[in-house]
Amino acid sequence: MDCGELLERSLGYALGSVAGVGAGGLGRGTPCAEWDLGELLGHLDDSLDALYEGLTGGRIGLFPRADRACGFRARACAVLGAWVSGPPESARVGERPLDVRVMAAVGAVEIAVHGWDVAQACGRPRPLPDALAAELLPVARCVVGEPDRGVRFGAPVAVPERAGPAERLLAFLGRRESFPG
Repeated sequence: MDCGELLERSLGYALGSVAGVGAGGLGRGTPCAEWDLGELLGHLDDSLDALYEGLTGGRIGLFPRADRACGFRARACAVLGAWVSGPPESARVGERPLDVRVMAAVGAVEIAVHGWDVAQACGRPRPLPDALAAELLPVARCVVGEPDRGVRFGAPVAVPERAGPAERLLAFLGRRESFPG
């Protein structure tokens, strides 16, 4: 698995979802029951900041909170630039080293799935590409355990046997194929 490519594809998908965010819609509900759209974009912003910090050992300057979609786009470009510039082999999470390829793969799951959440909240459902989801699902299964359920993720949702990779990934992370928004 090329983690840089996976991260790039996830960011590309999420950027397409964020393109549908209107300034007046930040109070909309999302598939993440605890957050409205503005809070979800704030979470994505924090995730990208952490990813950038891990890739560079530095921090991106703060972007105005007034335009969360623009801030996401700017941070996404900075993260891609940091990856292309050649990240270090490992980052530090607290006192522990973490291989940046693992960090990038986990970040790709977070970004793509929240990109799906954003599209749902905007009333512009965008299917998560099956090829991308097929690569993200094993990563999600490795990093999301039972202690994460009810805290960061909902309980897994049952899917039919014929379900494709995108439906399986979303269901594993507690999301239903449709969101009543």
